[in-house]
Amino acid sequence: MAILDWLVIGAYFLLLACVVWFTKRKQENATDFFLGGRSVGWLAIGASIFAANIGSEHLIGLAGSGAVAGLSQSHWEFHAWVLILMSWVFLPFYYKSGVSTMPEFLERRFGPRARWILSLVSLAAYVLTKISVTVFAGALFFETMLPELSITVGSTTIGSFWIGAFATVVLAGVYSSFGGLTAVVYTDLVQTFIILAGTLSVTGFALYYLGHSGVQVDGQAANSVFDGWGVLKATIKSTGNVEAFGLWHSLTHKAFPWLGVVVASVTIGIWYWCTDQFIIQRTLSAKDMTNARRGAIWGGFLKLAPVFLFLVPGMLGFALHQNHVTIAGGQVFAIPLKAGTEALNGDTVFPTLVQSLLPVGFRGLVVAGMIAALMSSLASLFNSVSTLFTVDVYQKLKPETPPHQLVTIGRMTTVCMTVLGLIWVPIMKAISGGGLYQYIQAVQSFLAPPIVAVFLLGLYWKRCNLRGASWGLSVGFLLGMAKLAANAICPGPDGYAFIQDFYFSGILLAMSFAIVVVASLTAPAPSAETLNGLTFACLDDTFKKENRASWNKWDVIASAFVVGLVVAAYAYFWTWLD
Repeated sequence: MAILDWLVIGAYFLLLACVVWFTKRKQENATDFFLGGRSVGWLAIGASIFAANIGSEHLIGLAGSGAVAGLSQSHWEFHAWVLILMSWVFLPFYYKSGVSTMPEFLERRFGPRARWILSLVSLAAYVLTKISVTVFAGALFFETMLPELSITVGSTTIGSFWIGAFATVVLAGVYSSFGGLTAVVYTDLVQTFIILAGTLSVTGFALYYLGHSGVQVDGQAANSVFDGWGVLKATIKSTGNVEAFGLWHSLTHKAFPWLGVVVASVTIGIWYWCTDQFIIQRTLSAKDMTNARRGAIWGGFLKLAPVFLFLVPGMLGFALHQNHVTIAGGQVFAIPLKAGTEALNGDTVFPTLVQSLLPVGFRGLVVAGMIAALMSSLASLFNSVSTLFTVDVYQKLKPETPPHQLVTIGRMTTVCMTVLGLIWVPIMKAISGGGLYQYIQAVQSFLAPPIVAVFLLGLYWKRCNLRGASWGLSVGFLLGMAKLAANAICPGPDGYAFIQDFYFSGILLAMSFAIVVVASLTAPAPSAETLNGLTFACLDDTFKKENRASWNKWDVIASAFVVGLVVAAYAYFWTWLD
């Protein structure tokens, strides 16, 4: 890290501080703090969706997955179409109902018990996945980029891993606590462009070095940046990794059987993009339904970027490593191996690319982009967690609490949930043997199915009632936690606690649907008056007219364009190694 790199990083933090200071002046009540005063435009909403999603699992985990498993985990990123589904199917119900949280929507649809259950399940999910993974990846980033960083307290030396973990938490916590959702959304808008510029430079330099490596491609030595992609494909073929790096795998594949992956990735996609507070809260901050929908569509367009920003650089890193490519200063590019093995340490790939390939200035830009991604994801989590607990738990217990005190409770919640996330980090580190990205997708596949079943049946089946929702959420969550516990006891790629993770997700989804249906049929149907505007079968003319007035032909064209990009991406990568 040269002086210019530190100047770039310093400029980023100065810009961040200015945005936080500006937005802090507008925090007059709880609505301003938790929902940005419902005044945000579509450009900022879409950028916030993108930046919130681009967290540690992408910076560290997705690049690592690309280096060791190719396109195996690209399916989760190709599901940009799910955001289109959210914008047209789910979002009108959420926005028109005027709710602040997803548990509040379930209370409107079913009753208070459903709200309590989803609130507690969501808070647990944030600790087990989002908070702990984000903190863990931030720590890995600092450990790889600044290995010499340490603090000695008495006879104890604290290394860069834990210094990075606490630094990430503190920095993100400060600006999310002071500025609320408004600060999060508008800093995300700035950070989106920093992330795009920084990570695209990694891809560009990796292609440059591969393209000038002299590796034989179709009988000719690579001598231009345009040959880099050909070198990547030739390397995958020459090392016998065509099946491993392909888009689809057999039904008996230990980690990514195609049927399990399809069901699990779609289920997780619907849960994450269509029902999770973490994402939906951004659309609820929109100034109107038109901006909410367009923000979601814009976010869907950006959703395809991670494959090319993180997964592809991971694969390029694999090719650089395998070909022993000489980079700047005569150094041979090499990815660290897992201790005691010959396997690549995937979670170090992206930091190694940044550290090894980029010149002065660019390195600072990418480090700023990585810090931006880590902080934006964590700050968004803090705001969502504080909103969930404050609105759905604390305010329900003490409805007389004044608005200014609710903001204080939200900030205290952030601290408590972060401590829990830090406690889970060592446990997560022990059971994430398949890589960071695989860990988070596996755990989410245990948590998502019952929530997806309840929301889908709640919107499409008016006979669904409180008993069905309560039993579906409760039993489904317990079964998912049982699977997580079994994996912790029997970890590793050959363990899977007797059922492969992604197959388990499909089984749990079917069981959740069955539980909700059977339980609903054992109790009286909800009255039609209580369902107005909450299911497709009970929409009045006012709802339909307002929804129709919120979109035009350009929204339809933009949505079709995003879906077309998804189809094109699948079409290319389906046979790209043939």
